[in-house]
Amino acid sequence: MTADSLTAEIRQTLSQARIVPEMLPDCGGLQLYLLAADFPQDALSPTEMHAALHEPAYWIFCWASGLALARKILREPDLVRGRKVLDFGAGSGVVACAAALAGAREVVACDIDRASLLACRANAGLNGVSVRLADDFFALTEDFDLVLAADVLYDKANHGFLDDFLARAPEVLVADSRVKNLQVPPYELVGEEEAETLPDLNEFDEFRRVRFYRGQRRPR
Repeated sequence: MTADSLTAEIRQTLSQARIVPEMLPDCGGLQLYLLAADFPQDALSPTEMHAALHEPAYWIFCWASGLALARKILREPDLVRGRKVLDFGAGSGVVACAAALAGAREVVACDIDRASLLACRANAGLNGVSVRLADDFFALTEDFDLVLAADVLYDKANHGFLDDFLARAPEVLVADSRVKNLQVPPYELVGEEEAETLPDLNEFDEFRRVRFYRGQRRPR
């Protein structure tokens, strides 16, 4: 997959969109194929507006929480080094790529969106790393050393995954800019960081404050 092939993918719903490689700030050279910052140049059609609202292509952005978590992993490679890691709700694959670059033994990028997995594969290639793809978390029968998840808690219905993560790995690290105070034991707030969504969506400052929550499996 290349920028041209990803552009062809997104133009099935957004005819003016263009995907380009971008160097992420403060990420040690990590690159992603993202929506060009000059989009849109003209008004969207009603069909395109409906698609943007109801079938959002999350993979065309590097969301603030994903950027913050990628930076954390690259700053603290011992979080993932030598470990088998699952990136849940991978989107663009920024976290998966960061984990692979930081020395994870194996990385699986999981997302239910077919186009997202195409982007994950393309972005892994762009960064010269290997990432395995999966489209169904519950179809993965293997265990992991660490589950990573960024920006997946915006819908409260997804909070049930927090227990599922700990059933598959002894440690979970979640990054989220939408949840200010996660009250789900045994998850605990372990840090905060400022980050921005790319290309810039002019989000409120509160959505640039990313919180990190760590969950560890209780001894049996």
